[in-house]
Amino acid sequence: MRGVGTQVPFRIAVPRITATVVFTAFLAVTLFIAVQGAFSTRAQIAATFDRHAKLDQAEIALEQLVRMQVSEESAVRAYVVTGEAYYRDQYPTFVSILDQRAQSLAVVLAEERLDNATLALREYVSAQNEWRDQVARPMLSGGERGAGRIDQFTRLFADYEHQRIQTIRTDLDALSKQLSDATIEQVNATLYVRAFWLLVFGLLAILFNAYRSRVDHALESERATTDILQRAIRSEHVALPGSSVGSAYQSATRHVAVGGDIFDVYRLSDRLAMVMVADVSGKGIDAAVLSAFVKFTVRSIAFARRDPATILAELNTALMHGLDDPSLFVSMFLGMLDIESHYLLYASAGHDTAFLRHRADVRSLEVTGPVLGVMEATYETRRLSLSRGDLLVLTTDGLSEARDRRGDILGSEGACTLIARASEDPQLLADELIARVRERGGNHMSDDLAVLAVRVGVS
Repeated sequence: MRGVGTQVPFRIAVPRITATVVFTAFLAVTLFIAVQGAFSTRAQIAATFDRHAKLDQAEIALEQLVRMQVSEESAVRAYVVTGEAYYRDQYPTFVSILDQRAQSLAVVLAEERLDNATLALREYVSAQNEWRDQVARPMLSGGERGAGRIDQFTRLFADYEHQRIQTIRTDLDALSKQLSDATIEQVNATLYVRAFWLLVFGLLAILFNAYRSRVDHALESERATTDILQRAIRSEHVALPGSSVGSAYQSATRHVAVGGDIFDVYRLSDRLAMVMVADVSGKGIDAAVLSAFVKFTVRSIAFARRDPATILAELNTALMHGLDDPSLFVSMFLGMLDIESHYLLYASAGHDTAFLRHRADVRSLEVTGPVLGVMEATYETRRLSLSRGDLLVLTTDGLSEARDRRGDILGSEGACTLIARASEDPQLLADELIARVRERGGNHMSDDLAVLAVRVGVS
């Protein structure tokens, strides 16, 4: 019996020690691969977003170049008609700005190896220089007079230059779409690899009765990846001259670093700003990837299309062809705000939580089409004339669907009441709406909530 007693512990102890060592080593390797994958994903996505930023700058430079061309022609025409030296003196400034924009645009096109667009830009610059030599300088020197004469010459160059500009726009749009597709492919490839390792990790955890602790490691690694995505695609807004902007975001859960609620305020020109709020179905990395695609695709389309209904229709087509998961869809409110004339063009794709506050009156802005990514559809653009002090309040459905402790939903009317009672300051209003929703649910939120508020004519 003694011999048996000494052998039994030996037979049991050896497998336990071996399994623990093997599992610990495998866990270390898994964590190393996960961390390496996270840094690799961050580097790839950061590089792609850097290229996106360069393309945005190139598109802005292109629009400014076109505006400076018009300014050049207008200055010459005004001098010919009025003879006032002011217009002649302004002309060199427009020439200098146009040339600077052309140079900065040429740098980006060369870096991105857009040879066709580069050639088109060279041809455009050559044509513009020819126009200056043959039309502008003779007119400004007093050698020739007559608005009809300058219009005759200018028309000879206009169509040619327009075709070159359109070629550049087309190539920039195509590259922007290519980068958006590449971003999704990069993240998806990483997700497949990580999914495999997480599966193996879970099976080993179950076998060794350590599932809970191992899942905690997986969640922390997941947070590292989603934190990187959050920094890359976080919602943001820019300052609008003559208006004030406020925003707030509150996630309903501590464990999901990235959600599908996004908003954006983006300057398209000196007087035109794009305002957007969207609710992407799903949570976590899938929602983050789709949110990144939606945000940068809308910005890219908006540079070429200023009609909100057209932008939504093109985005819907992109989502229809780009989404393999039928459960993914997007609701969106998209507006074009003229910060000088105080009017808003908007279209709404199934997004019924957009509101306009005029003094004490708050009303919900109507939906003008179905949600995005589900079916082919058309959308309608609506126009609103805004008064000084009006508040445009854009939220996700975390406001109207906020529940109290009994489970009752706030609803659209309740949301209007909260907005009417909130502060006139956009940032205070956004923070107060988040606070009211948390209070209503007993310091608990059933859904994520994003709030974007713009007060027109008051900075």
